[in-house]
Amino acid sequence: VQLQASGGGLVQAGGSLRLSCTSSGSTFAGYSTAWFRQAPGKEREFVSAFRWSGGSTEYYADAVKGRFTASRDRAKNTMYLQMNSLKPEDTAIYYCAAGRPIIGAIRERTSYNTWGQGTLVTVSS
Repeated sequence: VQLQASGGGLVQAGGSLRLSCTSSGSTFAGYSTAWFRQAPGKEREFVSAFRWSGGSTEYYADAVKGRFTASRDRAKNTMYLQMNSLKPEDTAIYYCAAGRPIIGAIRERTSYNTWGQGTLVTVSS
């Protein structure tokens, strides 16, 4: 699996952006996928994950719950992160990732072995 992220940009507080991450070379079948972000001077942190195991389950960090929505389009091998009601503290480089995390570790950065290149989101106040 190789990942290519896109969709970042500059937006005012309260605005929306949709990030995309496309897989090339393989499908997402059997993989869980996630979004992480890294703000300047901070550690990379979990944002959202999508576990695909028969059905699907979504996970969100408390800081984005209710504002961000993750989804996947199997036919397009693409995952999305719809971000609404953006805040200046959402400013970061956003990374998509794929892996096979064990139960209880879906929020752990080390659970993912394939990463996209990152896309910058800047939210102005």
